[in-house]
Amino acid sequence: MNKNLILVLAVPTVIAGVYFFGRNLQNPNNPSQVISESKELKTGIDRAKIAVELGKSAKTKNQWRTIAQTWEEAIAQMKSVPTDSAAYDLAQEKILEYQDYLKIATDKQKTATSTMSLVKTIHGNISPKSVVHSGNGLFFAQNMMYNHTITVYDRAFNLVKTIPDRVILSDFGHKEFQGTHLGSPVEASFSHGGKYAWVSNYQMYGAGFNRPGKDVCHPSGNYDSSYLYRINTDTLEKEQVIGVGSVPKFTATSPDNRFVLVSNWCTYDVSIIDTQTNQEIKRLKLGRYPRGIAIDAKSEKAYVAIMGSTDIAVISLKESQNFAVNWLRNIGLSPRHLNIAPTGDYLYASLNAEGNIAKIDLSTNKVVSKVRTGNAPRSMVLSHNGEFLYVVNYRSNTVSKVRTNDMKVMQSLKTGANPIGITYDSKTHQVWVASYSGSLMVFQD
Repeated sequence: MNKNLILVLAVPTVIAGVYFFGRNLQNPNNPSQVISESKELKTGIDRAKIAVELGKSAKTKNQWRTIAQTWEEAIAQMKSVPTDSAAYDLAQEKILEYQDYLKIATDKQKTATSTMSLVKTIHGNISPKSVVHSGNGLFFAQNMMYNHTITVYDRAFNLVKTIPDRVILSDFGHKEFQGTHLGSPVEASFSHGGKYAWVSNYQMYGAGFNRPGKDVCHPSGNYDSSYLYRINTDTLEKEQVIGVGSVPKFTATSPDNRFVLVSNWCTYDVSIIDTQTNQEIKRLKLGRYPRGIAIDAKSEKAYVAIMGSTDIAVISLKESQNFAVNWLRNIGLSPRHLNIAPTGDYLYASLNAEGNIAKIDLSTNKVVSKVRTGNAPRSMVLSHNGEFLYVVNYRSNTVSKVRTNDMKVMQSLKTGANPIGITYDSKTHQVWVASYSGSLMVFQD
């Protein structure tokens, strides 16, 4: 038989220095013609060839992740070949072959090294206080009072829109205010599914606002209340403006999309927003300077860091318990930001005054480990599987990567001055860092 009629796909995949090669397959019914007549088969083989080339030099976890995804794409193409196609039998053989290579790439991904590297720095008229991923490829950077904007980016690092914080409060039912007002975006959270962004404003500017809150404050100061914006992520327009307490900081949306919680810095309380009515339905006094919030996957408990203490409040979100509050006591000095493990068994708290990150076992409510990441650790974010915790250190000008199983710092990289916000994209495995000094840095991991 003519050698040109023999279909050979050599697939070298490097594991412990050994190359694995695909089987030699030949089809008596002119495989070249079969391939040319089946778009799905040809596309699948093309994807396999890309995986082969990538496998020749792959070393890092992210590289092997890409290879595994490419094999998955090749398999999907083969599965799409119609049963009545002349290419069907060959496609079925390829599925089995490619599945073997997918397993190799997946196994290698588990053991390969994983290191962060800078891939992009975004500048512009920004001073981001925070950056948050929608889950659907949009990144909201809250530029606080200095720029009066929210800048929205996509995964290609393009600026999608600059949303001004100005608002006509009376248009949203707040008839006691006349004219146009400005806000000062601080933080954002997204409804699960990414349909809405909920953005807090440190203070409001304009007629009727004469006593703005500040960083050192007490409820007796009778500071102005502020507002939470609900922004539709399809139109990138403000749709709701909801009154909350004074100097609202962190926001968190329950996974069941029923509630949005807002920590009010100067009124020492937390606002609970009903997303059906877009109204505050409860205000809970918690203590001096409430800050970070984390809600468990079942939407049953919300954890709130009380930064002016050593404690974390635990709010029941069950209807029968009417937002009852319990406590995790003596966690550490100035708990600021909270993350909860995807499995729900551990809570992580940045301890701003200590320079430590605490790991709390929620079965015992005790701190089981602490690690120092830098000077003044601020915001944190977990990887999609909870394997790593990424922390920005405000006064060290660094971002640290912590392995959660043993709380070991695996890597620390320099950032712009005063890194303060951080988010994670589970699709691209990229970490976005917001530096108050005027930049967004994107790291690949």
